[in-house]
Amino acid sequence: MNEKKLMDQISAIFGIFMTFFYIIVGLFLILAKTLYYIDPVLRKIVGFSFLFYSLYRGYRAYLKIKEAFFS
Repeated sequence: MNEKKLMDQISAIFGIFMTFFYIIVGLFLILAKTLYYIDPVLRKIVGFSFLFYSLYRGYRAYLKIKEAFFS
């Protein structure tokens, strides 16, 4: 296995972890009651932005995994 393929596989797996991280942060910002000092509308806007970005990251990670592991 060459180094480029190994780095592509590590990068693809890291992309999946980051996707889950963005989903968790987005849901936390939307649903958390402990962040009372942040404006609720701003919290929801940022939370939904994280969720939409996680969809994009997930799609890109899917393509990268498909390329790195199954080609």
